[in-house]
Amino acid sequence: MKNLEGISFKECEVLPSFFQNGSKEFHNLRLLDLTKASPNVVENFIQGQDLNNLQWLCLQECMIQKLLNNLFNCCHLQVLHLTKCNCLQIFFDIVNHGHNMSICVGMRELSTSMGKLNALLELNLSGCSSLQELPTSIGQLNALQELNLSECSSLQKLPTSIGQLSALQNLDLHNCSRLQELPTSIGQLTALQNLHLSRCSSLQELPTSIGNFCALQSLHLNDCSSLQELPTSIGQLSALQNLHLSSCSNLQELPTSIGQLSVLQNLHLNVCSSLHELPTSIGQLSALQNLDLLSCSSLQELPTSIGQLNALQNLDLSSCSSLQKLPTSIGQLSAFQKLHLNDCSSLQELPTSITQLTPL
Repeated sequence: MKNLEGISFKECEVLPSFFQNGSKEFHNLRLLDLTKASPNVVENFIQGQDLNNLQWLCLQECMIQKLLNNLFNCCHLQVLHLTKCNCLQIFFDIVNHGHNMSICVGMRELSTSMGKLNALLELNLSGCSSLQELPTSIGQLNALQELNLSECSSLQKLPTSIGQLSALQNLDLHNCSRLQELPTSIGQLTALQNLHLSRCSSLQELPTSIGNFCALQSLHLNDCSSLQELPTSIGQLSALQNLHLSSCSNLQELPTSIGQLSVLQNLHLNVCSSLHELPTSIGQLSALQNLDLLSCSSLQELPTSIGQLNALQNLDLSSCSSLQKLPTSIGQLSAFQKLHLNDCSSLQELPTSITQLTPL
């Protein structure tokens, strides 16, 4: 049993007698799943255990009120899940090489010694609704690839040091409803591939520095109801394939620079009720396959340049109640497969060129 590498106590109410009182030592333990385990199970197993080789720890939905110090003497820890630990009140700082650090009460913030977990690859804090800020030391997690802060509804800002996370590939901030802005330093995340900001309803603008995301493939901004415009620098996202702007109800226009997104395949603008026009430069999106404009109720017409979208396969204009006509150039869409025009109540006629769309 000393060679055991993984243990799961998922939804366990009582610790099996075999594991009680620290009677067994698991020096080779690398994976520990305590999802929904009772506080007694967590404490009785972990107390006194040598967790030096632990790499993956899940405490999701545990009703624990504090974390034991020896949890953070895990110099090889790569993945830490604290999702929806709603009862967590005390976050003990790491005891490392004899240094006793301070205590955080109420889980409003994380310990400053979090940065010492320098092997950590994934940190999941989703659903920690009382978390108000991150420590500056989080920038020291130089191996971190995934940071999940989704549904941290009290989080108001990110530290400038977040720009130091040079290995970060995925940053999830969706439903951080009090987050008003992103630090300029976020543009230093040159390895970032996916950024989720959906339902950040207080987010008013994006920093110009986002144009430095040279590896970004997907940007999610759905339901960012306070967002009124995108920075011109968005056109510098040379790797961007997916742009999600659904239900950005105050977004009135797109920057001309959006036409520079040469590998963009999917553009979602559905339910952008204030969007009144598309820039002519949209015709430069040579890789665009799907354009979703469903329920863009203020959109009155499409630019003639839309006929230049040689890769476009699907165009959804359903419920565009103010759309009065389609440009003749729409007949030039050689790759076209689907056109949705349901409930376009102001559209009086279709151009004769539409008969050229043979796949329809």
